[in-house]
Formats: sequence, C-alpha cells, structure tokens
Amino acid sequence: MATIKIKQIKSKIGYPVDQKRTLLALGLHKISQVVEVEDVPSIRGMIRKVHHLVNVVE
Repeated sequence: MATIKIKQIKSKIGYPVDQKRTLLALGLHKISQVVEVEDVPSIRGMIRKVHHLVNVVE
C-alpha cells in the first residue's frame, strides 16, 4: 500500500485539544519529526484538519 511522509512544522501549543490529539494520532510529538503513514482517506482527513501544523514531504 502507498505511504506518505508527514513532517510537523509548528508547535501544537495554543491550538485546540482536538488538533493536539490529531497530531498524536498521526504519531507526531515534536517539531521537525517525520512519520511515514499509509495513504488512506482517514489519514488524509487528519492531515487536512491540521494542515497549518504539518507538511507532506515528497
């Protein structure tokens, strides 16, 4: 199955609890951390929710 890499670019401090939990569900804990996850619609929706905190690494 296809995978995508996600990098956290901003701190989660000062953002709503649901966005903080979304980052944790994606496996992101620190700034500049990169995780590789499956490319499925549910993950894409999570990325869309916190698009201002993460980048998709090509």
